[in-house]
Amino acid sequence: MRFLVWRLKHISDNNFLLIVASLVGLIAGLAAVTLKTTVHYVQHLLQQNLDLTKINYLYIVYPAIGIVLTILVRKFVLKDTPGHGITRILRAISKNSSRIRRRYMFSNMIKSAITVGFGGSVGLEAPIVVTGSAIGSNFGQFVHLDYKKRTLLIGCGAAGAISAIFNSPIAGVIFAIEVILTEVKISKFIPILIASVSGQLISIILLGEDVLFSFKIVDSFQASDTGYYIALGVLSGLASLYFTRVTYWTEGFIDEIKNIYGRAAIGGLALALIIFIFPPIYGEGYDSILSLLKGNHEGFFSGSFFYSLADQDLVIAGVLFLIILAKPFATALTIGSGGSGGVFAPSLFMGGVVGFFFTRVIEVLHPSGNISSSNFTLVGMCGVMSGVLHAPLTAIFLIAEITGGYTLFVPLMIVSAISFTTISYFEKHSIYTKKLIEKGDLIQYDRDRIVLSLIDLKKIIEKDLLSIHPNAPLKDLVDLVKISKRNIFPVINENGELEGIVTLDDIRDIMFDREKQENLIVKTIMQKPPAQVGPQEKMQSVMNKFELTQAWNLPVIDNGKYLGFVSKSRIFNAYRKKLIRQTKE
Repeated sequence: MRFLVWRLKHISDNNFLLIVASLVGLIAGLAAVTLKTTVHYVQHLLQQNLDLTKINYLYIVYPAIGIVLTILVRKFVLKDTPGHGITRILRAISKNSSRIRRRYMFSNMIKSAITVGFGGSVGLEAPIVVTGSAIGSNFGQFVHLDYKKRTLLIGCGAAGAISAIFNSPIAGVIFAIEVILTEVKISKFIPILIASVSGQLISIILLGEDVLFSFKIVDSFQASDTGYYIALGVLSGLASLYFTRVTYWTEGFIDEIKNIYGRAAIGGLALALIIFIFPPIYGEGYDSILSLLKGNHEGFFSGSFFYSLADQDLVIAGVLFLIILAKPFATALTIGSGGSGGVFAPSLFMGGVVGFFFTRVIEVLHPSGNISSSNFTLVGMCGVMSGVLHAPLTAIFLIAEITGGYTLFVPLMIVSAISFTTISYFEKHSIYTKKLIEKGDLIQYDRDRIVLSLIDLKKIIEKDLLSIHPNAPLKDLVDLVKISKRNIFPVINENGELEGIVTLDDIRDIMFDREKQENLIVKTIMQKPPAQVGPQEKMQSVMNKFELTQAWNLPVIDNGKYLGFVSKSRIFNAYRKKLIRQTKE
């Protein structure tokens, strides 16, 4: 507290935010380097004695072991729950005031190190983004920053992590803005940039040029290939759609297995079978993509049934097509059966295979075309990543940076834009946001709905309305009118259930009639409410009911039991307070 008081006196808010952003970037970069080094060390230990020219039956064992170990560590050590990491970050920003649990600063690193190290067909990027984002959130909480600044630090952590793991500071900044922070002002751009550069500096100091994936372009862009790039953009968009749909379907299918160990066994064995048939799908797949980029077909097919046929064009094209079909299943099985990882690397891998497959098809159809397989492989990576993540700018700058230049900037923009447009026609939301938006846990680009979603219905329930029994005489109700400050009277039976309501207007003409006071019972004059709401109901749904019924008050019912009323005026008051608070922050 003494430090915070000193800071308020001597350091302005903007300068302090820049200092904190750089620290968050440095720590996120260190976490990224640690995770990458650990995973590659585990992979080296497991693969150092494998003969890459023969079929390796250990490909069946390793991924299943990794998934089981991940589940055991998650359940008994970390006490964590499975799920997509970046989806959790987006939910925390939307529904939990950008507060992320402390254990996410290390839990995803540990789980993904086991899963990916043992060959799970997922990537390290999402876990390290979660780690960086959690570091930013908890740092913000520690120094008592408000919601807006905590959210910004989440973006700083994500940018620092991506920058460190790929040595790509611009892509880190754009990823944070395009995927994590959908509404960021230009004035808040500088802290994210500083965090991204800080993450890259840590990576350069500790790893030098040893980044997760890099490749130097050897062929220049030919304007005559523009038509091919347009076709690749459409193909990448369709491949992105296939990846997204298959991933959702497979995860939903395996989630039907309720026993976590049964799910791990079935999912792990299915994954192992896929990897055994198609070894390039093992792990992140970056080494396999590098083999394609270098024209090393033997390296790509090492350890598989097809190793001896790697010089036959039709066999290569057929196997590549099957790998494209199999990759989403492998990724979804890894995550759905209990493993930890993200779809960032799988989308890049699948895009690379799509691009290389496209060149093989073109060479068969047009042998004299002479197009660059390495360029189309790189641009394919950009296209599928753009479609799956709904992040076209991130995809463009990531490939541009990891290739050491902007030689392919024009085809990257063409393919990224067309791929994004293609998948957007079928899927309006990214693989990260679709489920959140369907559940109402994430609202984008609608300020009114965003503010409404921050209102907790349970906190604005009004319980000061005086209730009456349905069999009570009108006289008892008149007595309540004398002491009540409200003009609505809920009619509640002995079981606590709402049978109807009586308003002051309903009894105004008869309330002073002595005979009716004695002879009429409440049940005969009550009316059914026009609608009712539940305590867990989304505020947008509640407002829709107010709009349809034109009512100003609606009862809140939980499992048949009456809890109270919610009024439109109180919702408007809560909305106004939330809006003022957000504007100030």
